[in-house]
Amino acid sequence: MSQVSTVAVIDYGMGNLRSVSQAVEHAAQGLNLQVVVTNDPDVVHAAERVVLPGQGAMRDCMRELREAHGGALLGAVLAAAANKPLMGVCVGMQMLLDHSEEQDTPGLGLIPGQVVRFRLEGQHQPDGSRYKVPQMGWNQVLQSRHADLWSGQAHPVWAGIPDGSYYYFVHSYYARVDDPRHTAGETDYGTRFTSAVARDNIFATQFHPEKSAQHGLALYRNFLRWKP
Repeated sequence: MSQVSTVAVIDYGMGNLRSVSQAVEHAAQGLNLQVVVTNDPDVVHAAERVVLPGQGAMRDCMRELREAHGGALLGAVLAAAANKPLMGVCVGMQMLLDHSEEQDTPGLGLIPGQVVRFRLEGQHQPDGSRYKVPQMGWNQVLQSRHADLWSGQAHPVWAGIPDGSYYYFVHSYYARVDDPRHTAGETDYGTRFTSAVARDNIFATQFHPEKSAQHGLALYRNFLRWKP
């Protein structure tokens, strides 16, 4: 019998852990993977894959991650980002960038770019209603295609998912990446913004796959199968 590999869902006190872990467990069925919610740096180092969730204020998320186990959990996450598949979700995606406008917060610097606030005052949606911040609800994600990265195809984690599928968002800030090749998905909400990022062995989403029905589960399952 083959050895079961581990998927570590990082618990640093700031993630939507129950719904994320349940969705990842559901997606992992039949893949010989064990899903573990953990803040143990040794477990993260040993895991085959890592999921970094996050919700709330980015400053609080960064503080909790940096202080957990005296910085050892942060070190384990950075090590994972360097050499194994890592998926960020919501604030877990924003943390990957250099800096956020939200309370002037430094990020992890894994993907060059800034996290900025929606500035939609006075703008109206196509139905005539005003844009609200935070964006809360379902919206389309358009898959980016980069000829030099994926031979003109969408990122492998989108495999089998229709372009323009709807996902669930709750956020007031969004990623503005420096290099357009790090944009894996885009969404329109008063402006066109990056709603999924990717670089090497990292894939991350602003939206919540765990709240996004079958297309969200498909995204998690593709991540669990992905061999970057």
